[in-house]
Amino acid sequence: MPVSQAPILEARGLVKRYGRVTALDHADFDLMPGEILAVIGDNGAGKSSLIKALTGAIRPDHGTILFDGQPVSFDSPIDARRIGIETVYQNLALSPALSIADNLFLGREPRVAGPLGTLLGMLDRPRMRREARAALSSLGLMTIQNIDQPVETLSGGQRQGVAIARAAAFGSRVVIMDEPTAALGVKESRKVLELILDVRAKGLPIVLISHNMPHVFEVADRIHIHRLGRRHAVVDPRAITMSDAVAIMTGAMAPPGEARAA
Repeated sequence: MPVSQAPILEARGLVKRYGRVTALDHADFDLMPGEILAVIGDNGAGKSSLIKALTGAIRPDHGTILFDGQPVSFDSPIDARRIGIETVYQNLALSPALSIADNLFLGREPRVAGPLGTLLGMLDRPRMRREARAALSSLGLMTIQNIDQPVETLSGGQRQGVAIARAAAFGSRVVIMDEPTAALGVKESRKVLELILDVRAKGLPIVLISHNMPHVFEVADRIHIHRLGRRHAVVDPRAITMSDAVAIMTGAMAPPGEARAA
């Protein structure tokens, strides 16, 4: 757990309505430096809307988002990426026909110096290959031998690893992961959990959205429980059981006094 008590990313009173449906009902959020914060909630609880608001995919109707204590406003995910917030989406947002190196730099391709780069847009492919290999190696993804192979030739766990490596390489401040093990087997899920811990070891705080309670309790420092469009509680996974967390999430059990959200 981090020593600092000042959140790096926070939200206050977020409201998002779609017609008569209220997806976010004055929702609050806090991510501390260096922690893994799991976000759990039943289907329809508003988790996706919360994460989309924090990453610029939607604009809340009301409320404030703060980064390093300063109010920020995102018109798109690109705005969030500019300040160092990277997201690993559930569908990975990879281009299967492109190479691993191409996917890591997708939308951020470096160009060669001089007129060939500035006028003709020639990509600096040696640099892309070099930095892509370094990014994969830093997370222990040594089973990928050819950095130029298409992503469609990789296993599910390897694809997830590429997406996480991209987030870790460009997410200079915060990494958000949406159901990173949902479509994976036991062995590949284990590797992804190790990658998550490796990213945290590099000093990056992580938001982990997951329905997999064993995974949440294994890696999370704190658990944000979302219910009925707002933060219902924040619990310590070392202080409660998985069944208690599910009961709090579904409303069958009241959260402990110290865990209740304001």
